[in-house]
Amino acid sequence: MSSEWSSEDPAAHVLELARTRPPTLGAGRLICVDGPAGSGKTSLAAELAARAAAPVVHMDDLYDGWDGLATVAEHLSGLLRPLAEGGPGSYRRYDWRAGRYAETVTLDPAPLLVVEGVGSGDRAHADLCTVLVVLTAPDDVRLARGLARDGEGMREDWLGWMSAEREHLAREGTQDRADLVVETA
Repeated sequence: MSSEWSSEDPAAHVLELARTRPPTLGAGRLICVDGPAGSGKTSLAAELAARAAAPVVHMDDLYDGWDGLATVAEHLSGLLRPLAEGGPGSYRRYDWRAGRYAETVTLDPAPLLVVEGVGSGDRAHADLCTVLVVLTAPDDVRLARGLARDGEGMREDWLGWMSAEREHLAREGTQDRADLVVETA
């Protein structure tokens, strides 16, 4: 299903692909930007949101800390399933500094929703995904990006996360199911 894409403008391609497909999230469409940490998902999601005036949900707000990838599907369910039925969806935002969940965030139905982060394209919600795009980059590039952002003191957390996400993405077959795969390095 996936196709490699080397365009200088992957956001335009993703939005055009979404426009050609029927709604999957109630009357709206869902773009999932998945792939490993440090591959550029947040940047692509911001570009999609800016061009389409769409809300973005960052999976970092749903993970229960560095070990939160295992429960990502259940956290997404409370957001996506109600939206698919035409009502508002919600999730609890994880506060990384406090190490616990904080406020509940509610989203009303919208013509387009972008969900970005590892696990956004999980099989549990594949029926709701209009377009699944996976970003990739070599491990050394991704680690360097992460440490530049988070600091060298986070190296062990990053290495543990990279291992967990590699297993998760392989188990879910995310790249094989993607509509589009974009190499960012």
